[in-house]
Amino acid sequence: MKLLEERIRKDGIVAPGNVLKVDSFLNHQIDIGLYNEIAKEFKRRFSDVNINKILTIEASGIGIACVTAQQFDVPVVFAKKTQSVNIAGDVYSTKIQSFTHNRVYDVIVSKRFLHSDDRILIIDDFLANGCAVEGLIDLIQSAGASVEGVGIVIEKGQQSGGRHLREKGLRVESLAIIDSMNDETGKIVFREQ
Repeated sequence: MKLLEERIRKDGIVAPGNVLKVDSFLNHQIDIGLYNEIAKEFKRRFSDVNINKILTIEASGIGIACVTAQQFDVPVVFAKKTQSVNIAGDVYSTKIQSFTHNRVYDVIVSKRFLHSDDRILIIDDFLANGCAVEGLIDLIQSAGASVEGVGIVIEKGQQSGGRHLREKGLRVESLAIIDSMNDETGKIVFREQ
């Protein structure tokens, strides 16, 4: 998605440790116009998929998932990283290693919101090592539901997550795939799609 790549080049900041900061438009301050274009692109790419829910993980994936859900006219379920009094009863649970925060989270979804007849599209902002997506897949499989696809805004193609998921036969659509980043020069190289 050229519009997204241009915005990453313009406003993205490459930080040490293979970190791309896009917090000025994607996951701290949000450019709603860009979100709308991202959602339209996910709808275009997954127009052949019959889904009835979108699943994401808190917190950065929620906004993108919600705007995308408007295109599909389906609800969003988001996996929570902590147990709260708002979630009563049985839950599906898994552990997810966060690349950004370098810690393991216990991630949960109430069993009220995932069912065996659900056809789910996973939406998230980043794909690096694939741990978050793998965790969401684990929750979906625990419910007996089906994964119909994975939509990612920015994939770090130099890391193994996308390749690993595709090798497992999952349909992964990433709107921008980064092949390399240099924190000294700020240069970002995108994969041709």
